[in-house]
Amino acid sequence: MPEDRQLHFNLFLMGVGHHEAAWRHPRTDPGRAADIAHFQHLAQAAEAASFDSVFLADGVEARAAGGWGLISHFEPFTLLTALAVVTERIGLIGTASTGFSEPYNLARQFASLDHISHGRAGWNIVTSAGDRAAQNFGRDANQEHAVRYRRADEFLQVATALWDSWEDGALLLDRERGTFADPARVHEIDHVGEHFKVRGPLNIPRSPQGHPLLVQAGSSDNGRAFAARWAEAVFTAQQTLAEGQSFYAALKRQAADAGRDPAGLKVLPGVVPVLGSTEAEAKALDQELDDLIDPARAIGVLSTVLGVDLTDHPLDAPLPPLPPV
Repeated sequence: MPEDRQLHFNLFLMGVGHHEAAWRHPRTDPGRAADIAHFQHLAQAAEAASFDSVFLADGVEARAAGGWGLISHFEPFTLLTALAVVTERIGLIGTASTGFSEPYNLARQFASLDHISHGRAGWNIVTSAGDRAAQNFGRDANQEHAVRYRRADEFLQVATALWDSWEDGALLLDRERGTFADPARVHEIDHVGEHFKVRGPLNIPRSPQGHPLLVQAGSSDNGRAFAARWAEAVFTAQQTLAEGQSFYAALKRQAADAGRDPAGLKVLPGVVPVLGSTEAEAKALDQELDDLIDPARAIGVLSTVLGVDLTDHPLDAPLPPLPPV
């Protein structure tokens, strides 16, 4: 099958189910969200089914008290390392923020994961929206959207330079001569920019891939421009076929405008399947899950997404005026 016609499947791991009320359903055990064996089983099942990768979302804040459902118990690097040792081929994609990390530490973590997994690491690049995240890192409010993406762009410049600070073949391990590495193939990067000042080189040899697979999920103008420059895969959740086709075509054009081969950028549309032995059974399960949604939590999530407090807004009334996007 030609490469441009090949389907790629990625399993989005989220607790005991992606549906926000899955943890309340009698067929699930919410306690398994804290059990590493649960995630290892899912990764092994996905690998056996020839999935390309597993994917972990992540955030650096909790919603207001009472406003969350089943939250994740593991941060991505710890969990993906545990998955790496029980799998052999499947890709391991973790989310990490450019807004609340330093390039040196993050580049080192991904290089370590790539070594541990023998070349299967992937990075879902996020900039972290919202003030609650910023308030966990000594700030009162988050940076503006455009500033976050400028920081992210520079972050990637630094991270990729650090991964390339060890050339192929730099590691010698010559015991007879006592030479660990070829100093001519290990370089300082001496980066000085708007957000970062990093000397380098990285203190871990070049990993099997050189750098992790770069994944991005932003759909804003800045997010698409960032993806067109850096991403090798883009996760998106368009609501209609026409919107998905438009997003795909526009992103491929932007990649070409950025001087890249559009074929090197894969688009992964999000799908949340509800399965049953018949269509009626699947629809019944879907309704059971929707019936378990807590309205107060759902309103809280919608308020966060829209940037408008809907706590006391009538459920059946039209939405109030929304801020510009």
